[in-house]
Order: sequence, then C-alpha cells, then structure tokens
Amino acid sequence: MERKTAWNEYKKKDMKKLEKLNAGYRAFLDNGKTERECVKESVRQAEEAGYVNLDTYVKENRALKPGDKVYAVCMKKAIALFQIGTRPLTEGMNILGAHIDSPRLDVKQNPLYEDNGFTYLDTHYYGGIKKWQWVTLPLAIHGVVAKKNGEVVDVVIGEDDNDPVFCVTDLLIHLSREQQTKPANTVVEGENLDLLIGSQPLEGTEKEAVKAMTLKLLNDKYGIEEEDFLSAELEIVPAGKARELGMDASMILAYGQDDRVCAYTSLVAMLEVEAQEKTSCCLLVDKEEIGSVGATGMQSHFFENTMAELLALAGEGSELALRRCLASSRMLSSDVSAAFDPLYAAAFEKKNAAFFGKGIVINKFTGSGGKGGSNDANAEYVGALRAIFDDAKVNWQTAELGKVDVGGGGTIAYIMSLYGMEVIDSGVPVLSMHAPWEVTSKADIYEAKKAYVAFLKNA
Repeated sequence: MERKTAWNEYKKKDMKKLEKLNAGYRAFLDNGKTERECVKESVRQAEEAGYVNLDTYVKENRALKPGDKVYAVCMKKAIALFQIGTRPLTEGMNILGAHIDSPRLDVKQNPLYEDNGFTYLDTHYYGGIKKWQWVTLPLAIHGVVAKKNGEVVDVVIGEDDNDPVFCVTDLLIHLSREQQTKPANTVVEGENLDLLIGSQPLEGTEKEAVKAMTLKLLNDKYGIEEEDFLSAELEIVPAGKARELGMDASMILAYGQDDRVCAYTSLVAMLEVEAQEKTSCCLLVDKEEIGSVGATGMQSHFFENTMAELLALAGEGSELALRRCLASSRMLSSDVSAAFDPLYAAAFEKKNAAFFGKGIVINKFTGSGGKGGSNDANAEYVGALRAIFDDAKVNWQTAELGKVDVGGGGTIAYIMSLYGMEVIDSGVPVLSMHAPWEVTSKADIYEAKKAYVAFLKNA
C-alpha cells in the first residue's frame, strides 16, 4: 500500500511551522546529550508552560482539579508530566511514552590510568553499538561527579569552541592486516574503547607525570580528585551540535535521535495541548537501551507510584482506582523505527518498511523472529488510531523492523501493556540507528508532533 510523501502537501505556513519545530528540536538535542540533561531541559520547558512539581501538591496536600499541570521527576533521569482532564482518572489517560537514554560510552568507576606517556579513561559501552564506529571521532564528556560532602559537580568538556575534545584511537591502516581479517564485532574490542585524554607531563613529577597533569587540570577546574571517580556518572558522547543535512537541508544529523526525536515531539505536543476530557500524560524514561531496568527505567515503579500520588490528590486514591486507571488508558510507545536505506535494501522487506518523508510510523509489533518479546497491538486499537490520524490529516505509515529473520528490537510498549492498557509503537524513522550520528527527516518529525497532538486530543 503506497504512501505519499508529506513534502508535497506542505504550504508556506506549514513549512514555517516545520522549520520552527526542527530548530527547537536541534536545540533540545544540543542541550540534552544525557538523560539528566534531557530531564533538566524538559523541566525548564514544562515550568515555562505552567507545570508545577507534584511534590508541591503532595507537601501542601493540595487537591488536583481539571486543568492542573504537574510533573514528577525520578532521580533526575526520568520525568512524567500530567494535565488533569475533566473525566475521572479511573476512566484512563492518553499517554505518550518515550525514552531519553541513548547508546554511548560510560566511564568506569576506577577509570584513570597512564600508559607509555598517555592518560586514558577506561570505559564500558552502554546499549547496542557497533564498537568500530566509535574510534577516531571527536568525543565529549558529559555527566556529574558526586563528592563525599554531598556536592554534585556538573561536568561538560568538549562542546564549547574553546574546549578540547577526546577520542578513542584506532590502529593505522599500514599495520592493520590482521585486524581487518576479524569479524566486525571484534575489530575493536570493548576493553579497547578507552578515551585518550592527555599526553603532557606535570613538571617536577617523576612518577605517572601525565596522569598527575590530568588530575591537576581536573582539580583546578572542577575540584575533582581521583577518588571522586568512584561516585561519578560520566558519559562519553559525540562532540558537536545537531546539524541540518543535505543540499536541501531536509534532514537532521545528530547524536541521540533514538529516542530523543520522539521524546521531544511528545514533550512539545504535551505542552501545546490544552486540558481535555481525559488526562494527558507524557512519560520520558531512562534505561530502555539496556532493557528498561533499574530505578529510572520503565520496569521500575516510578510511574505506578506517581499515579498513586496523583489519584490520591484527585480524591480517587485506592488500589482499585489505580488499576482501573492504568487498564483504561491508551498509550503511544513513542519510539523510532528503522528507515529504509537503499544502500542496504537486502535487510528490509520493502512493502513493510518505513520511508523518509512519509510520516510517523506505526509498528503493530516489534520483537524478533517469531515476534519474540514484542507487544502486538489489538486490531481494534490500530483501527481507532487510523481514524484519529486521518481525521487530523497526519501523514502516517506502517512498518516492521527489517525482514522477519533479520531484524529485531524492543521498546517500552510491552511493559506498559502489562497493565492491560492499549499500547502501540509509533515514532520517527531513523537512518543509521544507534550510530554515533543518526539521520532523521524534518517532515517525519513534524508529522510525529501532529500525530501526538491528535492522539492526546482524541484517543
């Protein structure tokens, strides 16, 4: 079933909205290269739009009423926003859920070492990556260092024009005959993804003088000592800003678009929509790339606990009310899809592939092989979404993640479906997914935001 390109439908006013949205998206990516930074930026935008921290309502025992806008944050790495509707919460919510973590290199707890005149940070990669893609790139360090006295220091090195950058080295082509015979997953070993951070010795130091210079510089700028690495969360990400791609500037090249492209459009839709009959929710979580585990992942009780607080403040506080609310809700698991790449066409089944410029993608199921690990949405729910998107003149398409026995992948959809709510994956198609630099279409980003607005209003 052929879908038309969205570009041909846009008028002048549509193009202005499209470019404004995408400019905001690039800024969001630049300000949010880690989950902590994404939450901080989301809180800033939410508060500007009139949202209030749910903790304020709890402390003051302030009753929630229709039209109220609240948000809750979990460990600075996940956030849930709510706009209270006129109908009881037990009748369900319309939920947009996305994740804000992305593949990267994480600094180990005992990372700093010197070797033959170089200092390195030892790393452990996070999420699914092709390790060889991370060598010889300009890289930046983002994160926090928590000291024993309770002080938490924010660290960002490599983004300002005056900052140095860092890299993981690779073996020169002249000596790589043996390396090039290895399978792709072992061409670069995980333990060799160590970050080169210095080579100048500290004057007057005899032992590990280069390491001593590195520690002096860190202490001078951040007050950090070597032992402070034990309680640090430092992430290594590609350095540089999100950029427009192509002679026509129709695409975006940036780090972390899986899944911040859906997180941003979900957030914008949430902040744009006024109070509806059903309560609206935007949920942005961590740890999806490693199985949605941990206190800030979708498998944690953060969302459920927050909903219990919400129901209590709305005068519906009971275990049964919580179960009814969750089971009666509808959700778009806003996660990206694999865009058809003509250079790798053999990996796709073209009739069921997502294409650039044809709008938001609905994945009835993901998983791998025989749909293993997927949330397979009900036909009735898919039919309802078709009507919502068509009525709102949203350009949309359906897809699977590659050929049946080739691809595979999961999202947070299956976790939320455990509550009995209707859930489906829907998001933006991405080229080079999980690479240090990923590619999206401005048109698909614009259509995703339109789709999320329509969903919050009419689901």
